[in-house]
Amino acid sequence: MNVVAEGVEDAQQLKLLQNLDCDEIQGYYFSRPIPADDFAKLLAKGVISPPE
Repeated sequence: MNVVAEGVEDAQQLKLLQNLDCDEIQGYYFSRPIPADDFAKLLAKGVISPPE
């Protein structure tokens, strides 16, 4: 089972979840929501990478 933490908003929350070996972390700390087309452009530019 993989654990996904949603709604991470600051470094303190991120550090706690990393210490708890959380598998996936997402939230405003990393990025505000963006349209799918804009996300695809970031992928194409290599600004972000798809998960392995």
